[in-house]
Amino acid sequence: MQRPAIQAVSSASQRRGQLKALYRLMANCRLCPRTCGIGRLAGEEGVCKSGVRPMVASATLHHGEEPPISGAGGSGTVFLSGCNMKCVFCQNYPISQLGVGNVMHAGELARRMLALQKNGAENINFVTPTHFAAQAAHAVYLARRKGLSIPIVWNSSGYESVEALKLLAGFVEIYLCDYRYATPELAKLYSAAEDYPSVVEPAIHEMLRQVGYFEGKCGVIIRHLCLPGHLEETRKILGRILCEFGAGMPVSFMSQFFPAHKSAQYPEISRKLDDDEKEAAWEVLAQSGLENGWTQEDFA
Repeated sequence: MQRPAIQAVSSASQRRGQLKALYRLMANCRLCPRTCGIGRLAGEEGVCKSGVRPMVASATLHHGEEPPISGAGGSGTVFLSGCNMKCVFCQNYPISQLGVGNVMHAGELARRMLALQKNGAENINFVTPTHFAAQAAHAVYLARRKGLSIPIVWNSSGYESVEALKLLAGFVEIYLCDYRYATPELAKLYSAAEDYPSVVEPAIHEMLRQVGYFEGKCGVIIRHLCLPGHLEETRKILGRILCEFGAGMPVSFMSQFFPAHKSAQYPEISRKLDDDEKEAAWEVLAQSGLENGWTQEDFA
Protein backbone atom coordinates (compact mmCIF):
# COMPACT_ATOMS: atom_id res chain seq x y z
CA MET A 1 0.00 0.00 0.00
CA GLN A 2 2.97 2.33 0.52
CA ARG A 3 4.39 1.97 -2.99
CA PRO A 4 1.91 4.26 -4.83
CA ALA A 5 2.35 6.98 -2.18
CA ILE A 6 6.13 6.89 -2.60
CA GLN A 7 5.73 7.10 -6.36
CA ALA A 8 3.37 10.07 -6.00
CA VAL A 9 5.90 11.94 -3.83
CA SER A 10 8.62 11.18 -6.34
CA SER A 11 6.43 12.42 -9.19
CA ALA A 12 5.57 15.64 -7.37
CA SER A 13 9.26 16.21 -6.63
CA GLN A 14 10.09 15.67 -10.28
CA ARG A 15 7.42 18.15 -11.37
CA ARG A 16 8.75 20.79 -8.98
CA GLY A 17 12.21 20.24 -10.42
CA GLN A 18 10.87 20.76 -13.93
CA LEU A 19 9.11 23.96 -12.86
CA LYS A 20 12.30 25.35 -11.33
CA ALA A 21 14.19 24.55 -14.52
CA LEU A 22 11.51 26.28 -16.65
CA TYR A 23 11.71 29.40 -14.51
CA ARG A 24 15.52 29.32 -14.74
CA LEU A 25 15.20 29.45 -18.52
CA MET A 26 13.59 32.87 -18.07
CA ALA A 27 16.53 34.35 -16.16
CA ASN A 28 18.37 34.97 -19.44
CA CYS A 29 15.43 33.95 -21.50
CA ARG A 30 15.75 30.99 -23.80
CA LEU A 31 12.24 29.60 -23.51
CA CYS A 32 11.87 29.77 -27.29
CA PRO A 33 14.17 29.63 -30.34
CA ARG A 34 14.75 33.39 -30.27
CA THR A 35 16.93 33.00 -27.13
CA CYS A 36 16.62 36.72 -26.40
CA GLY A 37 18.76 36.46 -23.28
CA ILE A 38 16.46 38.98 -21.58
CA GLY A 39 16.19 38.90 -17.78
CA ARG A 40 12.48 38.19 -17.60
CA LEU A 41 12.63 37.13 -13.96
CA ALA A 42 13.70 40.70 -13.28
CA GLY A 43 10.71 42.02 -15.24
CA GLU A 44 12.47 42.72 -18.54
CA GLU A 45 10.52 42.03 -21.74
CA GLY A 46 11.78 40.13 -24.77
CA VAL A 47 10.50 39.89 -28.34
CA CYS A 48 7.29 38.40 -26.92
CA LYS A 49 6.72 41.68 -25.00
CA SER A 50 6.24 39.63 -21.83
CA GLY A 51 7.97 39.79 -18.49
CA VAL A 52 7.65 37.43 -15.55
CA ARG A 53 3.94 37.87 -14.79
CA PRO A 54 1.53 35.97 -17.07
CA MET A 55 -1.08 37.97 -18.94
CA VAL A 56 -4.38 36.25 -19.71
CA ALA A 57 -6.84 37.66 -22.25
CA SER A 58 -9.63 35.18 -21.54
CA ALA A 59 -10.43 31.77 -20.08
CA THR A 60 -13.65 30.40 -21.48
CA LEU A 61 -15.38 27.43 -23.12
CA HIS A 62 -14.80 27.25 -26.88
CA HIS A 63 -16.60 24.97 -29.33
CA GLY A 64 -14.70 25.77 -32.53
CA GLU A 65 -11.67 23.51 -32.22
CA GLU A 66 -11.16 20.12 -33.89
CA PRO A 67 -14.04 17.73 -32.96
CA PRO A 68 -12.06 15.61 -30.48
CA ILE A 69 -10.71 18.76 -28.81
CA SER A 70 -14.02 20.60 -28.46
CA GLY A 71 -15.99 17.44 -27.74
CA ALA A 72 -19.49 17.87 -26.34
CA GLY A 73 -18.62 20.26 -23.53
CA GLY A 74 -16.23 22.59 -25.32
CA SER A 75 -12.53 23.23 -24.87
CA GLY A 76 -11.50 25.31 -21.86
CA THR A 77 -9.40 27.81 -23.79
CA VAL A 78 -6.95 30.06 -21.97
CA PHE A 79 -5.72 32.82 -24.29
CA LEU A 80 -2.33 34.05 -23.12
CA SER A 81 -1.31 37.55 -24.15
CA GLY A 82 1.81 38.20 -26.20
CA CYS A 83 3.59 35.88 -28.62
CA ASN A 84 7.10 34.87 -29.64
CA MET A 85 6.16 35.15 -33.31
CA LYS A 86 5.24 38.24 -35.33
CA CYS A 87 2.74 36.92 -37.87
CA VAL A 88 1.47 39.74 -40.05
CA PHE A 89 -1.80 37.86 -40.62
CA CYS A 90 -2.52 36.96 -36.99
CA GLN A 91 -6.27 36.64 -36.42
CA ASN A 92 -5.81 37.17 -32.67
CA TYR A 93 -3.46 40.14 -33.00
CA PRO A 94 -5.09 42.27 -30.25
CA ILE A 95 -4.08 39.50 -27.85
CA SER A 96 -0.84 38.29 -29.43
CA GLN A 97 0.64 41.58 -30.66
CA LEU A 98 -1.12 44.37 -28.77
CA GLY A 99 -1.00 42.63 -25.40
CA VAL A 100 -4.70 42.81 -24.51
CA GLY A 101 -5.16 40.93 -21.24
CA ASN A 102 -4.82 41.05 -17.48
CA VAL A 103 -2.15 39.89 -15.07
CA MET A 104 -3.13 36.57 -13.51
CA HIS A 105 -0.76 34.79 -11.14
CA ALA A 106 -0.45 31.02 -11.25
CA GLY A 107 -2.80 30.40 -8.33
CA GLU A 108 -5.60 32.46 -9.88
CA LEU A 109 -5.07 30.76 -13.24
CA ALA A 110 -5.30 27.36 -11.53
CA ARG A 111 -8.65 28.39 -10.02
CA ARG A 112 -9.94 29.48 -13.42
CA MET A 113 -8.91 26.11 -14.86
CA LEU A 114 -10.81 24.29 -12.13
CA ALA A 115 -13.87 26.46 -12.82
CA LEU A 116 -13.70 25.54 -16.51
CA GLN A 117 -13.59 21.86 -15.58
CA LYS A 118 -16.62 22.35 -13.32
CA ASN A 119 -18.46 23.99 -16.22
CA GLY A 120 -17.93 20.95 -18.43
CA ALA A 121 -14.68 21.68 -20.28
CA GLU A 122 -13.24 18.65 -22.08
CA ASN A 123 -9.71 19.95 -21.54
CA ILE A 124 -7.66 23.03 -20.67
CA ASN A 125 -6.40 24.55 -23.91
CA PHE A 126 -3.46 26.96 -23.54
CA VAL A 127 -3.45 29.13 -26.68
CA THR A 128 -0.05 30.65 -27.60
CA PRO A 129 1.59 29.53 -24.35
CA THR A 130 5.26 29.22 -25.35
CA HIS A 131 6.53 32.45 -23.77
CA PHE A 132 4.65 31.64 -20.53
CA ALA A 133 5.63 27.96 -20.40
CA ALA A 134 6.85 28.14 -16.80
CA GLN A 135 3.79 29.95 -15.51
CA ALA A 136 1.36 27.71 -17.41
CA ALA A 137 3.04 24.55 -16.12
CA HIS A 138 3.04 26.05 -12.60
CA ALA A 139 -0.73 26.62 -12.83
CA VAL A 140 -1.23 23.05 -14.05
CA TYR A 141 0.79 21.74 -11.10
CA LEU A 142 -1.34 23.69 -8.64
CA ALA A 143 -4.62 22.76 -10.32
CA ARG A 144 -3.76 19.04 -10.44
CA ARG A 145 -3.21 19.13 -6.68
CA LYS A 146 -6.72 20.61 -6.30
CA GLY A 147 -8.44 18.02 -8.46
CA LEU A 148 -7.96 19.02 -12.10
CA SER A 149 -8.35 15.77 -14.04
CA ILE A 150 -8.96 16.79 -17.67
CA PRO A 151 -6.18 16.85 -20.31
CA ILE A 152 -3.93 19.84 -20.95
CA VAL A 153 -3.70 21.04 -24.58
CA TRP A 154 -0.59 22.94 -25.69
CA ASN A 155 -1.94 25.00 -28.63
CA SER A 156 1.31 26.14 -30.21
CA SER A 157 2.70 27.94 -33.26
CA GLY A 158 5.37 25.24 -33.52
CA TYR A 159 8.09 27.82 -32.86
CA GLU A 160 9.29 25.95 -29.80
CA SER A 161 12.55 25.16 -28.04
CA VAL A 162 13.21 21.44 -27.56
CA GLU A 163 14.97 22.30 -24.30
CA ALA A 164 11.79 23.88 -22.91
CA LEU A 165 9.50 21.22 -24.37
CA LYS A 166 11.40 18.48 -22.55
CA LEU A 167 10.56 20.21 -19.28
CA LEU A 168 6.85 20.09 -20.14
CA ALA A 169 6.81 16.28 -20.22
CA GLY A 170 4.09 15.10 -17.88
CA PHE A 171 2.35 18.49 -17.78
CA VAL A 172 0.83 18.22 -21.28
CA GLU A 173 -1.34 15.46 -22.72
CA ILE A 174 -2.20 16.97 -26.12
CA TYR A 175 0.02 19.02 -28.40
CA LEU A 176 -1.94 20.96 -31.04
CA CYS A 177 0.97 22.24 -33.10
CA ASP A 178 1.07 24.44 -36.20
CA TYR A 179 3.33 23.73 -39.15
CA ARG A 180 3.26 27.13 -40.85
CA TYR A 181 6.26 27.29 -43.16
CA ALA A 182 8.67 25.06 -45.02
CA THR A 183 10.47 28.00 -46.65
CA PRO A 184 12.75 30.29 -44.56
CA GLU A 185 12.07 33.30 -46.77
CA LEU A 186 8.31 33.10 -46.16
CA ALA A 187 8.82 32.53 -42.44
CA LYS A 188 10.96 35.65 -42.29
CA LEU A 189 8.59 37.73 -44.42
CA TYR A 190 5.37 36.91 -42.62
CA SER A 191 6.50 35.99 -39.09
CA ALA A 192 10.01 37.44 -38.58
CA ALA A 193 11.19 33.89 -37.85
CA GLU A 194 13.52 32.79 -40.63
CA ASP A 195 14.61 29.71 -38.66
CA TYR A 196 11.06 28.40 -38.28
CA PRO A 197 11.45 25.55 -40.81
CA SER A 198 14.55 24.25 -39.03
CA VAL A 199 12.89 24.51 -35.61
CA VAL A 200 9.39 23.10 -36.10
CA GLU A 201 10.27 19.48 -36.94
CA PRO A 202 12.61 18.86 -33.97
CA ALA A 203 9.90 20.38 -31.77
CA ILE A 204 7.25 18.02 -33.15
CA HIS A 205 9.57 15.05 -32.72
CA GLU A 206 9.92 15.93 -29.03
CA MET A 207 6.15 16.24 -28.70
CA LEU A 208 5.74 12.82 -30.32
CA ARG A 209 8.36 11.35 -28.03
CA GLN A 210 6.28 12.45 -25.07
CA VAL A 211 2.73 11.60 -26.17
CA GLY A 212 2.72 9.93 -29.63
CA TYR A 213 0.09 10.37 -32.35
CA PHE A 214 -3.22 11.75 -31.14
CA GLU A 215 -5.65 9.08 -30.05
CA GLY A 216 -8.48 9.48 -27.58
CA LYS A 217 -7.39 12.19 -25.15
CA CYS A 218 -3.64 12.20 -25.67
CA GLY A 219 -1.16 12.82 -28.48
CA VAL A 220 -0.02 15.23 -31.20
CA ILE A 221 -2.11 16.90 -33.91
CA ILE A 222 -0.42 19.05 -36.55
CA ARG A 223 -2.34 22.05 -37.86
CA HIS A 224 -1.68 23.68 -41.20
CA LEU A 225 -3.31 26.92 -42.35
CA CYS A 226 -3.25 27.41 -46.13
CA LEU A 227 -2.17 30.89 -47.21
CA PRO A 228 -3.67 32.46 -50.35
CA GLY A 229 -1.31 32.37 -53.29
CA HIS A 230 0.95 29.82 -51.61
CA LEU A 231 -0.39 26.41 -52.61
CA GLU A 232 3.14 25.19 -53.33
CA GLU A 233 4.11 25.95 -49.74
CA THR A 234 1.20 23.82 -48.55
CA ARG A 235 2.37 21.02 -50.86
CA LYS A 236 5.88 21.21 -49.41
CA ILE A 237 4.62 21.17 -45.83
CA LEU A 238 2.35 18.18 -46.32
CA GLY A 239 5.23 16.39 -48.03
CA ARG A 240 7.50 17.15 -45.10
CA ILE A 241 4.90 15.88 -42.62
CA LEU A 242 4.54 12.62 -44.55
CA CYS A 243 8.29 12.15 -44.87
CA GLU A 244 9.21 13.11 -41.32
CA PHE A 245 6.27 11.83 -39.26
CA GLY A 246 4.52 9.19 -41.39
CA ALA A 247 1.15 8.73 -43.08
CA GLY A 248 -0.62 8.19 -39.77
CA MET A 249 0.22 11.64 -38.39
CA PRO A 250 -3.11 13.38 -37.62
CA VAL A 251 -3.36 16.67 -39.53
CA SER A 252 -5.88 19.46 -39.16
CA PHE A 253 -6.08 21.13 -42.56
CA MET A 254 -7.40 24.68 -42.38
CA SER A 255 -8.50 26.84 -45.31
CA GLN A 256 -10.39 29.62 -43.48
CA PHE A 257 -7.64 32.26 -43.79
CA PHE A 258 -8.84 35.84 -43.72
CA PRO A 259 -6.68 38.96 -44.05
CA ALA A 260 -6.25 40.23 -40.50
CA HIS A 261 -3.72 42.51 -38.77
CA LYS A 262 -1.15 43.73 -41.34
CA SER A 263 -2.21 41.48 -44.23
CA ALA A 264 -3.28 44.46 -46.32
CA GLN A 265 0.39 45.47 -46.58
CA TYR A 266 1.12 42.20 -48.41
CA PRO A 267 -1.02 42.07 -51.59
CA GLU A 268 -0.59 38.33 -52.10
CA ILE A 269 -2.24 37.54 -48.75
CA SER A 270 -4.62 40.48 -48.53
CA ARG A 271 -7.61 38.28 -49.36
CA LYS A 272 -9.33 35.02 -48.49
CA LEU A 273 -8.69 31.86 -50.50
CA ASP A 274 -11.05 31.76 -53.46
CA ASP A 275 -13.11 28.66 -54.26
CA ASP A 276 -10.65 27.42 -56.89
CA GLU A 277 -7.76 27.69 -54.42
CA LYS A 278 -9.70 25.78 -51.80
CA GLU A 279 -10.49 23.00 -54.23
CA ALA A 280 -6.86 22.85 -55.32
CA ALA A 281 -5.69 22.77 -51.70
CA TRP A 282 -8.06 19.92 -50.84
CA GLU A 283 -6.77 18.04 -53.87
CA VAL A 284 -3.20 18.51 -52.65
CA LEU A 285 -4.29 17.09 -49.30
CA ALA A 286 -6.05 14.16 -50.96
CA GLN A 287 -2.89 13.31 -52.91
CA SER A 288 -0.49 13.88 -50.02
CA GLY A 289 -0.52 10.32 -48.68
CA LEU A 290 -1.60 11.51 -45.23
CA GLU A 291 -4.38 9.34 -43.85
CA ASN A 292 -5.72 10.89 -40.65
CA GLY A 293 -7.18 14.21 -39.64
CA TRP A 294 -9.74 16.87 -40.35
CA THR A 295 -10.49 19.71 -42.74
CA GLN A 296 -11.94 23.03 -41.59
CA GLU A 297 -15.36 21.96 -42.87
CA ASP A 298 -15.41 19.22 -40.23
CA PHE A 299 -15.54 21.72 -37.38
CA ALA A 300 -16.46 25.12 -38.84
